[in-house]
Amino acid sequence: MPAVSSRGRGRRTINEINMVPFIDVMLVLLIIFMVTAPLITPSQIELPTVGQAARQPDRFVQVVIDKDEQLKVREGSAKGEGQDVPMSQLVERVSQLQGTPAEGTAPTPVVISADKNVKYEAVVNVMDALQRAGIERVGLSVQSSR
Repeated sequence: MPAVSSRGRGRRTINEINMVPFIDVMLVLLIIFMVTAPLITPSQIELPTVGQAARQPDRFVQVVIDKDEQLKVREGSAKGEGQDVPMSQLVERVSQLQGTPAEGTAPTPVVISADKNVKYEAVVNVMDALQRAGIERVGLSVQSSR
C-alpha cells in the first residue's frame, strides 16, 4: 500500500519504491555467501595436454603480394625475391613449382604472404584463383612493410 502524504493541499500518494527491504535482503545474501565460500573445497581440474606440433614442410611454394599488389612467386626454401608473375599466369607458375606429388604424399603446400597494407580483396582473389585451379593446401601468412 503506498504511503500517504498529508502536506499541503489534500492527500497525495508517494510513488517511490521502498529500497530498505531490498538492501536488507542483499546484505543477508552477501553475509551467507561470505560465510559459505571458504567451506567449498576446490575440485581437481584436468587441463588438456599439449601435443607435439606438426613439422613444417621442407618444400612449399610462396606467393608474395607486396604493398602495390604485385605478385611474386618463389619456392619457399629458395632465397631471394621470387619472380614477378601477372595474375593471369599465377596458377600456371604455382603448378609448375609444385610439380606432381609422389604417390602417397600430400601435394606441396602454397603459402600466400601479404603485406599488412594490402587490401584483403587482393588476397581473396589469389586464394580464389588457386582454389578454382584445384590447388589444395593453401595457407596464409602476414608480413610487415619493409
